[in-house]
This record gives sequence, structure tokens and C-alpha cells, in this order.
Amino acid sequence: MTMNLKAAFLAGALLIPGLGMAETPTLSPADPQPSTSSLTSGLAVSYASRNHGRSLADARGALKKAKPGAALAGLSYDDTKEGENVLTSDHSEKIAAAISGYIKFDAAGTYMLEFLANDGLDISIGGQQVGLYDGVHPCGYVGEQEVEIPKAGYYALEATYFQRKGTACLMMEWGPDSDGLEQVPDSAFFH
Repeated sequence: MTMNLKAAFLAGALLIPGLGMAETPTLSPADPQPSTSSLTSGLAVSYASRNHGRSLADARGALKKAKPGAALAGLSYDDTKEGENVLTSDHSEKIAAAISGYIKFDAAGTYMLEFLANDGLDISIGGQQVGLYDGVHPCGYVGEQEVEIPKAGYYALEATYFQRKGTACLMMEWGPDSDGLEQVPDSAFFH
């Protein structure tokens, strides 16, 4: 009887998100790889201000009227003080941002990725969703995602981000495992 209960628990754990081991996605490098001379440091961003929504769906709707903003240095925007502008926008709240560009991995291998956001974030790298948090919350972790990088080079990055009110943050960490995470340097991002 004990073996049956244990087997049932393990089977259930594999079906319940957060309890079972998720498959490690393999990210696809940009094809063709962009030439280094054609790239600019940082990430491209477009903003929609006065985004009154509380979800990524609301942010995507607002972004239909987005206007280009000053490029992001990378994904290294620590928690602001209330009243400070969000990312490179000229507003301190109710901002939606569409972010695009490339992240460069210098070596193939398995990486652990983690993001911090305030508020919502949906981010894909190399054609795979690697971070998702939909809703309003203080600056906090989105959830670790292990990924496989098949070869060194540039990987397309696309993100939708929003900040409702109060403070704002958007950061990315990477490393070989959960214990070795470090802030991704701005020098790894291009557009």
C-alpha cells in the first residue's frame, strides 16, 4: 500500500506545476546571426503611457499606440523610489513597454535564468518563454528557468513589461545554477 501511495504522489507531482521537474527548453540562436557592426548596445523599447491596466493583456492593448523610447542599457533597472521614472520613459507610473533586441551568450551550455519585475513581465529568448508574471506586485522574482544554449552567439529577446504605480524594477540574472546567479551585464544586450 505504501508503494502505491508513493507512486500516486509522484505521478500527481509531475502533473501539478511547481511540484514536478519541468523540461529544460533549448533556445534557438538568431538565424542568421547579426553582424556585430550592425548592432547597437542595449535593447530597443517602445512605451505606452497612461496604461491603466493591471495585466499583460491590458499592457499589450495599450502598446498598440506605443511610441519609441530611449534604448534600455540592458535589464538592470533596480527598484526605483516612488516618483522616479520607469526605465527610460518620462513617466513614473502606468507604463507599458515592448522590449526587443538580442542577448549574447558567450558559451554554449546550461544556464539558469531569473528575472525581477514590478509589475508584470512576459519575456522570451530564442523563441522560448523564459519568464512570466502577470499581475501587480512589488519588485520580486518571477521564477527561475533553466535553459539550454546550443551554441555561443546572439539570441532574440522579446518582452512585454508593465508598471502600474508606486515603484518599478526590471532585472535579469543568469548563472550555471541557482546558487551562482549574477546580474546580467548590460554589455550582453544589443539591438
